[in-house]
Amino acid sequence: MVINRDRKRIIKVGKVAIGGNNPIVIQSMLKVKSSDIEKALRQIAELSDAGCQIVRLAVKDKDDALAFKKIKRKSRLPLVADIHFDYRLALMAIDSGADKVRLNPGNIYKKKEIMEVVSALKSARIPLRIGLNSGSVDGAGERGISMPDRLVKSALSYIKIIEGYKFRDIIVSLKASNVLDTIAAYRKMAKACDYPLHLGVTATGASFAGVIKSSIALGALLLEGIGDTIRVSLTDNPVREVYAAKAILESLNLSSFGPKIISCPTCGRCEVDLVKLVNAFENRVSSLNLKPIKVALMGCVVNGPGEAKEADVGVAFGKRDGLLFRGGKPIRKINFSECSDILLKEMENKDG
Repeated sequence: MVINRDRKRIIKVGKVAIGGNNPIVIQSMLKVKSSDIEKALRQIAELSDAGCQIVRLAVKDKDDALAFKKIKRKSRLPLVADIHFDYRLALMAIDSGADKVRLNPGNIYKKKEIMEVVSALKSARIPLRIGLNSGSVDGAGERGISMPDRLVKSALSYIKIIEGYKFRDIIVSLKASNVLDTIAAYRKMAKACDYPLHLGVTATGASFAGVIKSSIALGALLLEGIGDTIRVSLTDNPVREVYAAKAILESLNLSSFGPKIISCPTCGRCEVDLVKLVNAFENRVSSLNLKPIKVALMGCVVNGPGEAKEADVGVAFGKRDGLLFRGGKPIRKINFSECSDILLKEMENKDG
């Protein structure tokens, strides 16, 4: 199956291009105060190492806005200033070197204030994200208007104001905490404009539930070709957001980030500790810079040999030993205890 993406105009955030034929971009957000420069830079470095491409920072007050300049000097990633309530913080963040500004139409809506921010964006030649959330969208109390319609109506009204100031470097997000509302809103918005869409579900909860909600919503939209950049929002370490985003894109063959490990869920037929092996092997491989390669770790003889043959490198286990496959052909038997080392050597040989 080939996913035909809905081509949008191209917007640059720092050196990262969003939209058009460009790969889908992974974003996250710092979970520390922007004014704590040391912690902010440490988390940015961790996110960069994990594969994040753009990071957003909350600018809650003047101290956060002033810290932006110092963070910008040492940041590995383009920085987005997240602004709510006080438009003057956007002006300060722009002056401090922000690569993009996010405004929430639910709490920054006065035309004079919008005009001042747009004027500063023009001067700095940086884009704007119109970031709507279901919790603060315009018309939240209106009866008879669905949440997706409220999100789209609010976004289009805001876009019209901004376009009136001759500004079109815009990215749009319409995040609801409800998966179905999120999908419906983005579908409507994709038909209504040619601006790149930032996909996400807001307030998803802790890691397990949050990843499931995000995978359903983002997966459904990406399958339809909708979306140019994504953020998986979790009540968790932001690095987990990046790993989840990468897994979503890889599962749809929209991106590849290194070795792809497939393993069986195990059952009563499995006679080795495959769970322990897979977890340890994934942790080991994640720290290495290896090219994309498909690796299979299978626990029994039912589907194991077939899956191992389809991988670049794989092992199908029996009682104690496993059969090593390379390029679809069985090579030799290997012991469970040496499996990790042998597979890694095979992967490094492929990489070379």
